[in-house]
Amino acid sequence: MSDFEPFYDVSRSYEDNYEQGPFGAFAEALKDGNGADAAGTTSEGALATFLGQPVNLPFGIPAGPLLNSRFTTAAFRMGFDLATYKTVRSRAWGCNPFPNVLAVHPKSADGSLTPGSAELDEGVLADTNYETPISISNSFGVPSQSPDAWQPDMRAAIEAAGPGQVLVPSFQGSRVEGMSEEEYIADHATTARLVKETGAKLMVMNTSCPNEGHNRLLCHNPLLVGRITEAVKQEIGDIPLMVKLAYIPSDDALELMVRSTVGHGTVQGFSTINTISAKLVDANGNQALPGVGRDRSGVCGNAIRGAGLDMVARLAAIREKLGLDFKINGVGGVVSPADYQAYRNAGADSVMSATGAMWDAELAHKIKASR
Repeated sequence: MSDFEPFYDVSRSYEDNYEQGPFGAFAEALKDGNGADAAGTTSEGALATFLGQPVNLPFGIPAGPLLNSRFTTAAFRMGFDLATYKTVRSRAWGCNPFPNVLAVHPKSADGSLTPGSAELDEGVLADTNYETPISISNSFGVPSQSPDAWQPDMRAAIEAAGPGQVLVPSFQGSRVEGMSEEEYIADHATTARLVKETGAKLMVMNTSCPNEGHNRLLCHNPLLVGRITEAVKQEIGDIPLMVKLAYIPSDDALELMVRSTVGHGTVQGFSTINTISAKLVDANGNQALPGVGRDRSGVCGNAIRGAGLDMVARLAAIREKLGLDFKINGVGGVVSPADYQAYRNAGADSVMSATGAMWDAELAHKIKASR
C-alpha cells in the first residue's frame, strides 16, 4: 500500500489534514479546475433522489473523512454525488490524540467483525499494515471547528456541488459537564439552526458516536432521540432530517427508534451504520491506541459490511411492517460496485462509503461504470 495515498493521510494528524488536505487523487482533482464531475447519471437516464434532492447516482461519502470544503469539492469532482461535511458542533471541539487511524485485522477469513462476538472484547489486532480490503480504526472524538469557521466554509461547500450533486451537512449536540438533559437537547437544536443558516437543503444528525460518555451512544436511547428530533424540527422546519445510527442489535429497540422519530413526523430517514466498537491491541496484546479511555475504538471499513447490510435489511422490514415512509442510507464496508448493489438490494435508497473511498478514489466512477 506504500504506493497509494488516501485522500485523508492517516500518517498525519487531524489538524494537518484539515489545513493541508486533501491528498492523492483528491488533491489532483482540485488542481484541474474543470469543475464538478457531471458524468454518471443512472442507467435509466433519469436522476435519482436523496431526501428529495436530485442526484446523478445516490452514492457518496458519509460523515468522517471530508473535513472541509476542499475535501467535499474534491469528492464532487471525483464523481461522489453525495458529499457529507464532517460532523459539526455548536462550539469548537478538539480531536483525540494522534494516531487516530490504524489498520484493523479481524481473525475471520473474510475479515469481518460480528456484533456481540467475544473477539470485540478480547482484542482485535491493529497496526500500520494497511491492506485491502481495508478496515481501520475511527478514533477522532468528533472534532469540530467553531461555527465562525465552519459556517462560511459549509456555505462554500454547498455552492461547489455540481448538477445532480448534494452537500450533506452532519451535526450533533455536545454534552459538557454540568449540562442538564434539557440543555443537551437545546444544544442539538442550536447546532441544527446554525447548519440551516448556511443554506443547507437537508441534514444528518449524528447519534452514533460515543457522545454520551465512554462507549455510550445516543442512539441507544430512542426516546431521547425522539425528544431531540422534535426540538430540531422546530428549528429547521421542512428541511429533511436524517439520523445516523450505530448497530442496534434489538429489533424492538430499532422499531422504537422508528416509532419515536418517523412516527412523530420528525425524521425522514436513517443512515446506518457508523462503526462497530472493539478493543484494539498491538501484536503484544497491549492497548493499540495511546491514551486514557482509548482501549476501544470504532472500527469501520470491510469488517463491518455484514452488520451494515443487516441493519439496512431490518430497517427496511420495519418500514414495510409499520407502513411508514422514510429513506435508508446504507453505510459500512462498501469497497466495490458489488457492495453498492448489495446495499441497494437490502433496501437502501442511497449508499455511502468512507473507508472504501479513502483507499479507492475512483470508487464512484467504478460504480457508475458498472451500471
